Amino acid sequence: MWMTLGILFALICIALLGVMIYDSTRFVTVSYRLTVPHLKKRMRIVLLADLHNKRYGEKNQKLLAAVDAQKPDVVLSAGDLITSKPKASMQNAMDLVRTLSEKYPVYCGNGNHEYRIFHDPQTYGRMGERWRAFLKGSHVRMLENAGVFLEEYNVRICGLDLPMEFYKKLDRGRVDKKTLCRLIGKKDENVCSVLLAHNPVFFETYADWGAELTLSGHVHGGIVRLPVIGGVLSTSLTLFPRYDGGLYEKNGKKMIISRGLGSHTIPVRLFNPAELVSIELIPEDENGNGA
Repeated sequence: MWMTLGILFALICIALLGVMIYDSTRFVTVSYRLTVPHLKKRMRIVLLADLHNKRYGEKNQKLLAAVDAQKPDVVLSAGDLITSKPKASMQNAMDLVRTLSEKYPVYCGNGNHEYRIFHDPQTYGRMGERWRAFLKGSHVRMLENAGVFLEEYNVRICGLDLPMEFYKKLDRGRVDKKTLCRLIGKKDENVCSVLLAHNPVFFETYADWGAELTLSGHVHGGIVRLPVIGGVLSTSLTLFPRYDGGLYEKNGKKMIISRGLGSHTIPVRLFNPAELVSIELIPEDENGNGA
């Protein structure tokens, strides 16, 4: 009996290992259709998040092909395209962003990893300087507590750049509406606001500020996902995080969390493949089905 149980346990472990390897080397494309107010015309967004310099094929050709298949109007990053590790390569992320910027308007918000390399040169050397120069040279707009207005769509894309105190694993700071107004200004009530906010844990504040759509990442889908339960562990070491991936709504305001395209400290994915996110925004006055 014990031998049978041992064999069964070994087979389960081998199967889980196989799924883990499979999920850690692939990505899927997840699509959303959302009806939002103040939008002038339809808009398709492709969202990147938490790439962490991962590569899918030579120079990320597989990922590029998946983006092209969506025919986006804009490409947005919710942060952590690179990994803040001293002397770490950023080449895969650069190859991806460079090629995308030759085809589409690209706007980048920062994650905690970009924040580190920009604000701690003593640890990360010239990584931040190199990344910033690369984005500028590739005509990519970096949104650091700043926004860009797309008149064609009546959309303002804002990038929220939170200090590291709001990413602490245990004693995390609190973000309120007053903090958001200080960092990115007041919400324009006549414009559709898309907020790039890497950390989804403050969604209620983002909604209270007025963002029609918040785009986040950071949590990596909970690393391991279980049926019904969802994500098991966030990158902030929170068990069963409230916001782990997918679509959320509060008082008509929506948030989409990407489960990310890569990993770093815990290089594991189980029942949780990486994902590329495609979003079609639809004006309220159109006759159609929105989410």
